[in-house]
Amino acid sequence: MELGLAWIGDAFGFHLIVMAAVDSFALLLREMGRSCTHYTEILALLGAFYATKTCITVLNETYTLIRVHFISRLFRGADLVQRYGKWAVVTGCTSGVGESYAKELAKRGVSVVLISQNKEKLEAVAKEITESYHVETAIIMANFSQGHKIYPAIEQALKGKEIGILVNSACTFYDHPDGFASLTQEKIWEIIHVNIGAANMMVLLVLPGMIERKKGAIVNVSSAPCIRPSPQITAYSASKAYLDHFSRSLHYEYASQGIFVQSLVPCFIATKTSQDLGLFSKEQLLVPSADTYAHHAIATLGITRRTTGYWPHSIMLLFIQCLPEWLWIRGWSTLGYYPHKKHL
Repeated sequence: MELGLAWIGDAFGFHLIVMAAVDSFALLLREMGRSCTHYTEILALLGAFYATKTCITVLNETYTLIRVHFISRLFRGADLVQRYGKWAVVTGCTSGVGESYAKELAKRGVSVVLISQNKEKLEAVAKEITESYHVETAIIMANFSQGHKIYPAIEQALKGKEIGILVNSACTFYDHPDGFASLTQEKIWEIIHVNIGAANMMVLLVLPGMIERKKGAIVNVSSAPCIRPSPQITAYSASKAYLDHFSRSLHYEYASQGIFVQSLVPCFIATKTSQDLGLFSKEQLLVPSADTYAHHAIATLGITRRTTGYWPHSIMLLFIQCLPEWLWIRGWSTLGYYPHKKHL
């Protein structure tokens, strides 16, 4: 009898424990439901904020694209001589973007000082510009890879000229995409002297005169690989990132004194360099010739301080910035594989 009562008591106690556990679990579910409701509201707010931010960014980029590349072209371009000065200095001007940009400046009545290391090419470009556009030209032979010792002669040659525009287009690239450890010391110093040092020193030579006249424009030609890490051309892309940052900082320093500084960040252009690498041998919509690119880029001078210079490239750059970094790296590495394989 006692054993039966004890069993009934134990069973009843177990039942109470089970009921209590069930009630506690139900209570726990209700509390979790209330908490999840709060978390859902928070996540919904975060989602709405992100969607709004993305929409605003897209609208802003679209407006900038239309304003810079289309609306500005509806009106007659500004008189560059009156706005900035009689003379422009263009480095790296015997081929590619530099040569095409020099011709576009001459087409707008600007006299041009051409700086490069090849005398024959300099004379040929100067003659073509003079005969085609009827402006004055001057040539300065200089090898920027030699470092600081060349600049006193350049400074002397520029004396007496009202330099209103400086275009830093001098650039050196890899012989072919390769790992950083495979570069020679000479190649690394060449990249530093030509891609970085030349732009700094040329700005230092012409900027005081611009400040004195309270007008002038500086255009530094960077490159899209400066936006994201670019393996196999590490030193080159880093030098272009420096140039881009240098341009933007310089603009904020001197905009109040009438100096306009622009960073050009083009994507791929069909130039001799790209052809030598086995890439983009002919002009396409997304890969313009140097002449097409320069024609578009010069129209943005004085309008925006940082641009690709070419509207299809602006769309490409927006897409690149939205890509996850790992996807960009994979795509870039694949692109760089073919010219690298060609030289193995």
